[in-house]
Amino acid sequence: MSITTENERIGMQLACDAAAVTLKKMRDYAQPGISTKELDDYGGELLAAQGASSAPALTYDFPGYTCISINGEVAHGVPSADKILKEGDLVNIDVSAELNGYWADNGGSFVLGEDIHGHGKLVEKSKEILKKAISNIKGGVRISEIGRLIETEAKKAGYTVIKNLTGHGVGRSLHEEPHEIANYYDRYNTERFKKNSVVAIETFISTRSTIAETQADGWTLSGNKGGFVAQHEHTLMVTGGEPVIFTAENGIWD
Repeated sequence: MSITTENERIGMQLACDAAAVTLKKMRDYAQPGISTKELDDYGGELLAAQGASSAPALTYDFPGYTCISINGEVAHGVPSADKILKEGDLVNIDVSAELNGYWADNGGSFVLGEDIHGHGKLVEKSKEILKKAISNIKGGVRISEIGRLIETEAKKAGYTVIKNLTGHGVGRSLHEEPHEIANYYDRYNTERFKKNSVVAIETFISTRSTIAETQADGWTLSGNKGGFVAQHEHTLMVTGGEPVIFTAENGIWD
């Protein structure tokens, strides 16, 4: 969407606050020994307490309030009572929400407890690349150039990017134009970021894979070559200078 009034800006900020606070509190709540369903149920309670609804459930009838992916799962992990969190797990929580007709999206990967498996470097690089990418976004910038930046920074650090998962427009629905803000340089994409537009920018930084493939449950995505993936995401408004980060409350850069 394009923000044209102060009321629209306030509406987006409130929806993004709900998604961001939920993500932050879920991350703080996560601990070894609990199931991803327990964590997801907590997220659902947080959204409801703020008057918000789960965007994946509304849009896709997703079997959970949030997407929780663990270790080798890239994205869209289905919360389950059988998935028990363990010390050192690489956990990704993606929270998207609807509130009063406005839609917000954010997510983040983190290491649960002590980094006994060495995932911390990947997580920190994903955060760093997202921050650099967002700092370069303003009206008129080619979308493909942000993809080039993300891919270049990942390669410098010895990583790959997932090419079939992308950022996107958001605001009046979960996915809007621009439909693909890729993590790599797509020379066929001539679109430019538009001032006052709302977009969700996300990294998918991988140790090995380049494509996310759907698993047997019809939802969960895993890498085509294995390995691990870190994702971080903010919803923001494009301006003529520094973007306005609506989901700053999630604290993924803290």
